[in-house]
Amino acid sequence: MNASPPRRQGARAPRGLGAMSFERRVLLGAWVVAAPAWIVVLALLWARGTVGNLGTAGLLLGLLATAMLAARLQHRVVYPLYTLANLLEALREGDYSLRGSRAQKRDAIGEVVWEVNTLSQTLRDQRLKVEETSALLGKIVASIDIAIFSFDGDGSLRLINPAGERLLARRAATALGRSAEELGLDDALHIEGGETLKRGFPGGSGRWDARRFSFREGGKPHHLLVITDLSRALREEERQAWQRLIRVLGHELNNSLAPIKSMAATVGSVLAQQPLPEDWNSDARHGLRVIGDRADALARFMVGYASLARLPPPRRQAVDLPPLLQRVVSLEQRLAVAMRDGPALRVEVDPDQVEQALINLLKNAVEASLPQHGGVELRWDVLGDRVRIEIRDEGLGLGSSDNLFVPFFTTKPGGSGIGLVLAQQIVEGHGGRLGLENRSDARGCVAIVELPVSGATG
Repeated sequence: MNASPPRRQGARAPRGLGAMSFERRVLLGAWVVAAPAWIVVLALLWARGTVGNLGTAGLLLGLLATAMLAARLQHRVVYPLYTLANLLEALREGDYSLRGSRAQKRDAIGEVVWEVNTLSQTLRDQRLKVEETSALLGKIVASIDIAIFSFDGDGSLRLINPAGERLLARRAATALGRSAEELGLDDALHIEGGETLKRGFPGGSGRWDARRFSFREGGKPHHLLVITDLSRALREEERQAWQRLIRVLGHELNNSLAPIKSMAATVGSVLAQQPLPEDWNSDARHGLRVIGDRADALARFMVGYASLARLPPPRRQAVDLPPLLQRVVSLEQRLAVAMRDGPALRVEVDPDQVEQALINLLKNAVEASLPQHGGVELRWDVLGDRVRIEIRDEGLGLGSSDNLFVPFFTTKPGGSGIGLVLAQQIVEGHGGRLGLENRSDARGCVAIVELPVSGATG
């Protein structure tokens, strides 16, 4: 063993044999084991009458040897137990570096030491993992741009990360131990679950997502408060939306203004010639006609933009779905649209808006199928609490779907880029979803519209 025995003092026990220390019991046991042999020796000496000076000296030497052997036995029994006590004390105090030196199998004390050494190594490995995980968690908490606060059951702050310091505009040393009311977090700490707050903090104002979680530490209830700044994310999304809109608007305006400018210059150069050429009249008319056409296209573009921006909220009413779909299909005259039979349903929608969305989707499907001499099919079914409407075409399918729902983006000559976006706004305004994807069973595209179902008509 490689540890010195500690001296321990416990509570005083009642007097008697049961209160005797383990060391004394071992020593007493050694004397008890030797007692029968000494009794026999004394009896023999007494019977032979040989007890004299020499016998007395022999007895004293024997008693001395027995005492030494008993003390040695006591030491050999007690010392390993003290060493084990040292090892266990080190484990209790969190010191996992001590090891017993006589750990070996097929030995009672050796196996105990071996198990204690194994336990010490296991605890050391586990503590190392916990420390590494805690260090990683601490770095993550310190690096994320989300304010994190931990409060105990009395509402006093126990933990704050750098983002929380910036939100409160104070250092952790001055914030820890203060109540939520003193820190201005009392309203956020008493929310249930999560809530969006619009308020100001010393470190900023705007819209915040506040969430509260409960946990226990040391058997006592604690609260974790997480506050996320929504304003920055919303501003970034708004900026990106404006960038996309300006890019598309600029593209469309340039498409109209460039030919207008070119034709105006051409007509101006023709009229500036003296004398006028013989075909100046036809050239001027052609140029003015092109200018008028592009001006009309630009006007239609602005009308489409205005209609997209002024889409009113849906006026819901109970509508039978099959007749609504039949009206949409009957409006398409360029191609016979196949209509699959589906369940009779009643939906709570604005029929005018939903019809407009489906007309736009059906128009796109027909225009994609006509050049390929393909067909268009409309089907519907119920999936849980939603109705799923599918418009399948046999066109070339989708290339890139990144810009499908970008306003005014179009790949069709003369297209406005309004139809899909308007259909998406209508469907989402009804709490539904619009998706476009390539067909898996054949070439072409499928438009998927999902809307809430109010009930079945039988």
